[in-house]
Amino acid sequence: MGKKQKNAISPTRAEDYPEWYQQVVKASDLAEKSQVRGCMVIKPWGYALWENISRTLDDMFKATGVKNAYFPLFIPLSFLEKEAEHVEGFAKECAVVTHHKLEQGPDKKLVPAGPLAEPLIVRPTSETIIGDSFSNWVKSYRDLPVLINQWANVVRWEMRTRIFLRTTEFLWQEGHTVHATKEEAIERTMMMLDIYKKFAEEFLAMPVFTGKKSPAERFPGAVDTTCIEAMMQDRKALQAGTSHFLGQHFAKASDIRFQSAEETEEYAWTTSWGVSTRLIGGLIMNHGDDDGIILPPKIASAHVVLLPIIRTPEDRQKVMDFTEKLANELTDTYYHHRKLTVEIDDRDIGGARGWDWIKKGIPVRVEIGSRDIDNNSVFVGRRDKGHRDKESIARDEFVNKITHILDEIQNHLFERALSRKNSNTVEINDSKQFHDFFTPENMEKPEIHGGFSMSHWCGSETCEAKIKEDLKVTIRCIPFEGEPEKGKCICCGKDSNQRVLFAKAY
Repeated sequence: MGKKQKNAISPTRAEDYPEWYQQVVKASDLAEKSQVRGCMVIKPWGYALWENISRTLDDMFKATGVKNAYFPLFIPLSFLEKEAEHVEGFAKECAVVTHHKLEQGPDKKLVPAGPLAEPLIVRPTSETIIGDSFSNWVKSYRDLPVLINQWANVVRWEMRTRIFLRTTEFLWQEGHTVHATKEEAIERTMMMLDIYKKFAEEFLAMPVFTGKKSPAERFPGAVDTTCIEAMMQDRKALQAGTSHFLGQHFAKASDIRFQSAEETEEYAWTTSWGVSTRLIGGLIMNHGDDDGIILPPKIASAHVVLLPIIRTPEDRQKVMDFTEKLANELTDTYYHHRKLTVEIDDRDIGGARGWDWIKKGIPVRVEIGSRDIDNNSVFVGRRDKGHRDKESIARDEFVNKITHILDEIQNHLFERALSRKNSNTVEINDSKQFHDFFTPENMEKPEIHGGFSMSHWCGSETCEAKIKEDLKVTIRCIPFEGEPEKGKCICCGKDSNQRVLFAKAY
């Protein structure tokens, strides 16, 4: 009987997936819980990941004419009240500021003092406060379109939190645009969704479905919400980005009007769109294994770690000179418009050093010892392969091949995730089969239950609500992929013209 494979993370994904996720976040040194309930501290390794995500997206946005700006963290309560559906959708998640200072009470403890004339809401999203600015900026059709994005933090008072996936405060970008016509606004909505899909698949190596939300699931106040939905390794869905066509609802609420070329006064058409640090949670659950996170090279916090192996004091100078020269040569190399980021780790902590970098998911590990130097070679391990799977490569060959190796890792991660998505997305037409698919206790092999079900839906909110109540399964989107077809609703059996994507979700 072979020796049992050693893993860095306990429990494994198969043993306890939610706890595995928490342990990966901790072991990879991405983030930690703060003393503020539901909030997180994003540590340098995790923040570097967010910086690479945000820089890449920022470039993609700006290539379409979008410019960055910044708007207040605090929103007057009366602003949210202007759009009834919007305030109803966010009311339970709002953090409210009611006082403007603190003072010492009789027991010397600090207490709020100086009530505000109007309470302020800590930004849960910015449609209303940005709409107020837009109403001042837009006077004529010549002022349009307005294409604005902001990188910011938001606060949503979540009851159940999980680092990156759902926290009280998180980082995101929110784009807001104003247009003269409905058609232009819809075109922008779809343009930004396409950018999110491209980014998810080409940079995060995370295949997604694109589609439109059902009325019950769309953004409060929107006419339509479009989204990208990704499958995690436990076969649950993660909403990874949304782009909203807001129609004229928010323009009317914020009084965004303009004089048309025909000299008539018109309300504008607006959009909003955003992704957040939730993408990091999706990346963990999409690519992580029982040894930690695996970072796609295109957005990795660093690309390569050099691990000098110094067995005697006499080796140090020789090994470190070789290592530092190699590092300098690698950092002069560009990988997809970004210079290679190289770490050197010469800590004397034995085998724990290599395991640290495996857990942190760095794409390539390079061991350099005296014997390797004598052979002018390096010993290379890739994070998308087993931790014992390493090979000796001639030094110059490694330098010449490094970008190719990184591309191989990037493509391998995407193909592996795509295969999982495709093999766990099924068409189900029978209501009992649908029920069994999402209830593992009814199955002979519960470990392979669940995933994405493409099933018919009649369009009734009653059926949608019943499926959610009975199975905790929601309509993730009405996919843009595929052709319309006749069928019977998976819930009530009435006529249906389309399949929709059902799944359990985060």
